[in-house]
Amino acid sequence: MLARSVSATPWGVDARIVDVEVDARNGLPAMFLVGLPDASVRESRERVRAAIVNSGFELKPQVVVINLAPADLRKEGNHLDLAIALALLSAVGHLSPAVFDGRLICGELGLDGGVRPVRGGLALADLARREGLRELLLPAENAAEAAALDAVPVLPVRSLREAVAHLRSERPIQPARAGAGPVPSDAGAQPDLAEVRGQAGAKRALEVAAAGGHNLLLIGPPGAGKTMLARRLPGILPSLTLAESIAVTKIHALVAEAPASSLVATRPFRAPHAGVSAAGMVGGGSVPRPGEASLAHAGVLFLDELPEFARAALEALRQPLEEGQITVVRTRARFVFPARFALLAAMNPCPCGHLGDPRQSCSCTPQQIARYRGRVSGPLLDRIDLHVDVPAVSLSALRAGPGEPSDAVAARVAAARERQRARFDARFDTPVNAALDSEGIDRHCRLDASAQRLLDAAFDRLNLSARALTRILKVGRTIADLAGSDAIAADHVAEAIHYRSLDRRVDEW
Repeated sequence: MLARSVSATPWGVDARIVDVEVDARNGLPAMFLVGLPDASVRESRERVRAAIVNSGFELKPQVVVINLAPADLRKEGNHLDLAIALALLSAVGHLSPAVFDGRLICGELGLDGGVRPVRGGLALADLARREGLRELLLPAENAAEAAALDAVPVLPVRSLREAVAHLRSERPIQPARAGAGPVPSDAGAQPDLAEVRGQAGAKRALEVAAAGGHNLLLIGPPGAGKTMLARRLPGILPSLTLAESIAVTKIHALVAEAPASSLVATRPFRAPHAGVSAAGMVGGGSVPRPGEASLAHAGVLFLDELPEFARAALEALRQPLEEGQITVVRTRARFVFPARFALLAAMNPCPCGHLGDPRQSCSCTPQQIARYRGRVSGPLLDRIDLHVDVPAVSLSALRAGPGEPSDAVAARVAAARERQRARFDARFDTPVNAALDSEGIDRHCRLDASAQRLLDAAFDRLNLSARALTRILKVGRTIADLAGSDAIAADHVAEAIHYRSLDRRVDEW
């Protein structure tokens, strides 16, 4: 007898439908599994057989063929066990074939018939929604995560017997309750910007970067407060939108040790060690998993001591910085991971860190300085919108009282973000100035005559690249938004040019 059920296999941050076809007929007892399964899927034959028998169901000696369609889609992971077991029970007469209509079934089976969690519950719920299915059967541990999408009824299954009883309508499983969605992040729970003494210019640059989603490089001697400033960026960022929260949760579910109980509520802040590899930075592996860049999606990727990172790891960031996504290509597949993050980096001006420090002389030779700075390529620096000097803090600044708190800065950032959201169309998942394409720049970054003359002069004098020019326009648009101005004036452009310190020091870099 032939039976069919519907399951899914992970595919990047999403999932793909897998039709499970089981044919059981009289013959020499054997079980064959076809349809391009990987090792973990091939081993499901033994798990499924033991789970069925230990759950009290009889399996007659028959030849069983299990086909996973489409045949050219590689199946990996532990998602298919429950669907295979239920389709096999239907093929031998324990279930009606009609019970699988409109149901997506995923879960790993233990030898005792228990249902164990799988990765990516939210991605499975999103798949069920897109396919128009009426019900999703998932391990109980995944139910809360999947129900947070509030798209289709999610049924928490704890055992094979429980799933069979539900499909027979003997003991229907009650759907898991959807949560209230992501709770807005509490800026007060983050380190406060008021704790940073002095550094008014760097704080202003941090505000501009937060308002427009721009990349920022902090350059200064040790102890100037670069890392302290970086750790306070999340406290002035707006809360995640629902769409961003869903995307972030789907990404983090691929690497989490345990399923999430709700949507991720706070913007990610990733600070990988300088020893991270290129694959660790952007993702990879035989079964591709997201790297630090994707885990920072909709948040911040902080690279402290930027020149100490491997050249390959830094150069791998070029694509996500430009396109907001990472493409991982394998022989049989192509995976796309979202990676629209704000890059925040910090570095010393030289190996000893004291170049330009009025209180301590630099001990580095010109060759050492050139070698140190050469670890960061020009094309990568060109993709960073703001280059900001962070000088050593004076004693008077250290003794001064607290500065402006994070919640006051966050309010201005939120107002600027709202201006951008109202101005842009629906093409942008994250409507920020940093995401503007050439068409958006032409439409939204027009300059008046005085601002245009200033930019033209800076282009010739500083020998700016075309990419640097567009980034000045985007930053100028953000500065105008913070000022509540519809037009980009000359003072907005001047401030944006001021934030290109490496371009202004062309003789040093």
